[in-house]
Amino acid sequence: MNNKQLNSSVPTKISDRISSPVFTEAVKVETREFDQLISAIARDAEKRRSSGNEAHPYFAMDLIRQSRLGALRLPVERGGGGANIRELFQVIIQLAEADPDVAHSLRAHYSFVEDLLISPVNEQRDTWLQKIADGEIIGNAFTELSSKDVGNMVFETTLSPDGDGYRLNGTKYFSTGTMYADSVLVTASTLDGNPVSVIISTDREGVIIEDDWDGIGQRLTGSGTTHLKNVFVKKEEVTVKRDEKTPFNSYLQLYLHAVITGIMRNIVTDAASLVLKRSRTFSFAAADTAAADPQLQQIIGHISSSAFAAEATVLAAAETLDIAVNSAVDGIIDYALSHNASLRTSQAKVIIDNMALQASTQLFEVGGASATRQSANLDRHWRNIRTIASHNPTVYKARAIGNYIVNGTELPVKQVYF
Repeated sequence: MNNKQLNSSVPTKISDRISSPVFTEAVKVETREFDQLISAIARDAEKRRSSGNEAHPYFAMDLIRQSRLGALRLPVERGGGGANIRELFQVIIQLAEADPDVAHSLRAHYSFVEDLLISPVNEQRDTWLQKIADGEIIGNAFTELSSKDVGNMVFETTLSPDGDGYRLNGTKYFSTGTMYADSVLVTASTLDGNPVSVIISTDREGVIIEDDWDGIGQRLTGSGTTHLKNVFVKKEEVTVKRDEKTPFNSYLQLYLHAVITGIMRNIVTDAASLVLKRSRTFSFAAADTAAADPQLQQIIGHISSSAFAAEATVLAAAETLDIAVNSAVDGIIDYALSHNASLRTSQAKVIIDNMALQASTQLFEVGGASATRQSANLDRHWRNIRTIASHNPTVYKARAIGNYIVNGTELPVKQVYF
């Protein structure tokens, strides 16, 4: 029996109107199959938006399972796509351009995969790598509202012994992507206060997932509440805690800005479409048509340049993550390389947040008053960017960067981004 409790019904007609690509192996970057996947997800997102009921992206998530996009970072010989981190982040940007909710929903999944790839070889690791190669999607249950200091790795959710296994009890919030996932990675504390993680099926008895996320943006990321009510956990489902892998969580932060960058690419497309569709212009405009207006052209040029700069910045930071991850020995990443990746990722956040929010506002300068109609839904870009950027306040990042540049004080190690 499936114990997921969702407040929204699964759309049954949208996917029927969209041709589904057929996948015979794990999708790889820059292939015809990958292009077909992204196109199908984009068409589904557009149809769901136009239906006016904000239906959840179940069809897109099923396509991701079928294509094994979640295995993109796995070596080809393990059934994956063989991509490096830079290539993965390029994919996330493209996926977010097609549907930012879908891209965001996979954040915990790809982070879990990255942890597996740098972990020492063991049976548990091999089991999960195979499940991911088969298309399984992983969600997260990390955040607790009671935490006074995010990242302190002390949880009210408890894992207590019970015969040959354990019992898991607690409540997690902002469980992004979990309502679409097959399994969920849950952080908890043992009875003696030690942090621990477990990975269990989302349809396990006692796992209740609420679709109660009411944010102004990223509304369909499945970022609801996860209740864990006396859930039985097998011994082999207990994993090591996440913070043993690397001193910094740059990956999780940069992922958010890859999603923002994808949204910026979509803003460029929408800006051009607005201008081309305008049949009239202002009496004091510099041209007879909106498309010929040099001032509107200049605004779109600025938006396009911002999107390019954001993408280049994300990919440059991703390259430092590649270097850091490739240094891993027995699951431990070189500290200096990890710090450099954290620095570059933080710098990316500080500049991209501002550029993206500005671009989402400039969009309305080329569309006129008609662009503000609710039916146009163009405000979604600002709402989505504002929601993602709010995960980690820019002011703290900028200060930490400045303190490092001026005084040589390294960035804080304790950084968790869920």
